[in-house]
Order: sequence, then C-alpha cells, then structure tokens
Amino acid sequence: MKFSCVASALLAGLAAAAPTPTENGPLDERTIEKRAAITDACTVGYCTLNGGTKGGAGGTTTTVSTLAQFTAAVQAPGPAVILVSGQLTGAVKVNVTSNKSIIGKAGSSLTGIGLTVLGQSNVIIRNLKSSKVLAQYGDVVTIQKSTNVWVDSCDFSADLDHNKDYYDGLVDIVHASDWVTVSNTKFHDHWKGSLVGHSSDNGAEDIGHLHVTFSGNWFDNINSRTPMYRFGSGHVFNSYFSNMLETVVDTRDSAQMLIESSVWEKCPKKAIFTNDSNVGPGYAVTRDLDLGGSQNTAPVGTLTSVPYSYKLLGSANTKASVVANAGQKLSF
Repeated sequence: MKFSCVASALLAGLAAAAPTPTENGPLDERTIEKRAAITDACTVGYCTLNGGTKGGAGGTTTTVSTLAQFTAAVQAPGPAVILVSGQLTGAVKVNVTSNKSIIGKAGSSLTGIGLTVLGQSNVIIRNLKSSKVLAQYGDVVTIQKSTNVWVDSCDFSADLDHNKDYYDGLVDIVHASDWVTVSNTKFHDHWKGSLVGHSSDNGAEDIGHLHVTFSGNWFDNINSRTPMYRFGSGHVFNSYFSNMLETVVDTRDSAQMLIESSVWEKCPKKAIFTNDSNVGPGYAVTRDLDLGGSQNTAPVGTLTSVPYSYKLLGSANTKASVVANAGQKLSF
C-alpha cells in the first residue's frame, strides 16, 4: 500500500509527542540481569510504541522440555509464558501465535528449529539460544506481517562451513512488520545476519512500516546483512561489529537509518553503505561511531530522531558493555 498522508501525520505526531532524551555513560553490567523477569515488557525501541509489547504476561506459565511440548505451547490460543528447559532438537518450522513470551532458561537451546511469527502481534522471544536452522525451515526467527515483537538477550548462529544458502537468515523482519526491537543479542558465525524488508519489489506493502530498533547487539564473524534495511525506518545504537567478512550495515531502497554509539573492529571497508537499485539508495544519519578504519559511504538521510527515549553508552564504552551483556545471559 502507498504511504498515506494519514500515516505520515501519525508518525510526525509520535515524534513530536515523544522527544528523545539521551545520555552518555557506561551501563552497570548487572542491570539487565537484576531486572529480568519472565513477565517483563519491552522497555527499549520501537516495540514500546503502538500500545507496547508485553508478550504473554497475565497468561498461563508453562515449562517445556520437548519439541512436541514446545510446539503445542507456542501455537496455543491465548496469552502464555513458555519457559524452555534443556536442549530441543529438530528439523521443523514452528509458528508462534500472538500474546506469547518464549523464555529460554539458563543452558537451554534450540537446534534446527525455526520460529515464525506470521500475522501475529505482541510476541517476546527472550534469552533463547538457537542455531543451525536449515533454509527449508525458514530463518532462526522470521517476523512477517506482524507487529510489536521483542527479541532480546538471545544467541543466534549457524556456521560458515556450507554455502550461503544452506541456512537462511538469523532474524528476518519482512512484509510490513512493524514496531519491532532486537536487543542485547549475539549474532555470530553465519552468512546472512538480519534482513529488514525482503525485496526491492515490495515497496507497495512495506513503505510506512518496518520500524525496527537494533540496540546492544553483537554481530561477530558474519558475512553480511548486519542488518540490511529496505524501505523501513531503522535505529541502530550501542552495537558492536567484529570480524565481519564482506559488508556490515546495508541501507537501500529508500530506507532511513539513524546509527549511533557503535563500534566496528576488524571489519571490511563497507561499514555502512548503500546498494543502489531501481528504487534508489538508502540513507543514514550517523553519530559517535568508531568505524575502526572502515568507511561510511551511505548518503545522509532525514531520520534524526525517534519517538522514544533511550540511553547511549558512548562509543568508547560500547564494546565492553555489549560483550558483557549480549547473548543468553539472563537468569529468572
């Protein structure tokens, strides 16, 4: 659908109503763990908007330790908090329904099990370690035609031993999904990291949507797409990129990005770039970046503020904080 004047006015109103106070300074590394609870709501980024993202808070709480139990719990109607215990292995795509919190307990993991949030809303995926999802079962996490999703404190990976299409993405956010935050997550050892907007030909559906925040994430030893944005509005801050292989942040197809307080180390030349298409380039506004010798060649955009409050670490503090906090490091 075309980006209407009404949608434009709504976004402008949001920005005007919610200024973005920020402050620099190191985070207490204990803060996230001390605040972790299975009923936590999203507190950072775009998933705080549009009514917020509370997941399954207020519903039943279930602990699962087999793939069959897990599948039944995440597909059941109604709000629920699902605690994952132990190591679950399979070769399958599992659809997640609305009003769910999927929480990995310490030491738990999924292997070969793709999670798809399709046409749903109000979903939290937190403290989950998941790896090696074959391409035929989708991404590690696919968010499609869905709103208000929070992915937090996860560890997502595969390997680079196979060709780039053996696995698909780690977290892909597509088909007009909106109000999504990915935070405090470690992405590593993979070909294709995270895609926001799947095709240059999908502007009619995507324009005016794909508001996605990436905060406090660690991307390590990944070939590309960390992330790649098409059409959407992207906020990347307090993030650390290390040992990247081909490209890092890719903004294209009229995407508007705001990138702040982040660090690149042992990365290729293309730290931030645009890949022009028949739609046109993508754009980026950047502040307080340590590119580590890599380059930003993206044209300057117009996304200079976002309609929520957030705290900047400052690039001098980002690496230490992200390494300490990104990944499956919560206790409940």
